[in-house]
Amino acid sequence: MIWEVFRQEAPGKYHTHCGNVHAPDREMALLFAQVQHGRRKPTNSLWVVPKEEIGEVDAEEAEFGGTTDKSYRWVSAYNVDVDFAAEIAESDREQREAERGES
Repeated sequence: MIWEVFRQEAPGKYHTHCGNVHAPDREMALLFAQVQHGRRKPTNSLWVVPKEEIGEVDAEEAEFGGTTDKSYRWVSAYNVDVDFAAEIAESDREQREAERGES
């Protein structure tokens, strides 16, 4: 049975797919995942999931466009007075950092 492995580098970070292992059950999959994917890089936790339990929706099956536009949350999306130039610059900086994944 094939198990997909997801690794979390540090507490609070997202789990990311790092590979798979072949194992007969969950306990062996966790053990193999620790050996193969958890010991060389910093690892906070591992998830193992049976490959057949992972579902997928791709762009041909559903439309994703437009659902994630949240530009209304940023000051730069609106016409404002020049008196707020410093606040607009700060908002733009925050937006660029958020898009790059910085906090």
